[in-house]
Amino acid sequence: MATVTIEVLGGIAYVSLSRPEKMNAVTFDMIEELIAAGEELAAMPDLRAVVLAGEGRAFCAGLDVSNFARLAMGGAEELIMPRSHGEANRFQHFSLIWRTLPVPVIAALHGVVFGAGFQLAMGADIRVAAPATRLSIMEMKWGLIPDMGGMVTLPELVRPDVLRRLIYTAEEIDAPQALKWGLVTELAEDPFARASQLAEAIAARSPSAIRAAKRLISTAYAAPAAQVLLAESREQVDLIGKPDQMEVVAANLQGRAPAFA
Repeated sequence: MATVTIEVLGGIAYVSLSRPEKMNAVTFDMIEELIAAGEELAAMPDLRAVVLAGEGRAFCAGLDVSNFARLAMGGAEELIMPRSHGEANRFQHFSLIWRTLPVPVIAALHGVVFGAGFQLAMGADIRVAAPATRLSIMEMKWGLIPDMGGMVTLPELVRPDVLRRLIYTAEEIDAPQALKWGLVTELAEDPFARASQLAEAIAARSPSAIRAAKRLISTAYAAPAAQVLLAESREQVDLIGKPDQMEVVAANLQGRAPAFA
C-alpha cells in the first residue's frame, strides 16, 4: 500500500504522507516513496510549487519504532554509511531532496512533528503550522542524534544554543515557540489551506524567476560572497528580456494577470 500520494493541480503538487492510522510514522518504504516523489516532481517542467502535508491527526510522528530493530539487525554501518545520493545517504536525502527541488516547497504542519518528521519539515522552503502543533527533535529520546539531514538545515534556521537545547533535551515545543525560534514561518488555524494559498500565489509569478530565486537563495547560504554576487548577476541576466519576464511587464502595464507559456 502506498504511503505517499501526489496530486498535481494547476502546476501545484500536493504531496501527502499517507499512514494516518500510524500518525504518518516513517517507514523504510515511505523514505523510498518520498524520494521517488521528489525525483518525479523534479522532472516536471511545468511544476510551480509543492505543498507537503500529512493525512489524519498529525504531520508525522517520527520514525516508526519497528525500524530500529531492522537497523540493529541489518547492520547500521551498511545501511547508513554508503553515500547513495551524492553527498547523502537515503535517510538524509529523504529530507534534503525537497531543498534541491527546483520550485518552492511549503510544509503544512499539524498535530505532531517529531524526529524524522521534524527533519523532513525542515527541508521545506516555508513551514506553516497550526498553533497547537507540537514539534521535537526526538532522536535523543532513543539514544540517537538527528541524522536525516537536520544538521544541514537546522543551523540555517536557529541559533547554536537553541539547536543544542533542542537536541540535548529532546523536549517538545509548541508552534508559537517554534515561530519565535525560526523553525516555523507562520501560524495558521488551517495550515493546509494557508500553504495552498501561498503555493497559488507563487504559481502566479514568473516560473523562471521563481526557479532562479530558489537557486540563488541556496547559493547565498552555501557560497562565499564573491560567488553569490556573481550568481545574482548571472541569474538576472538570464531573466531580463526573456519571455516570462516580458509577459510580467506586459501584464503589469495592461493591468491583468500574466499568462505564462
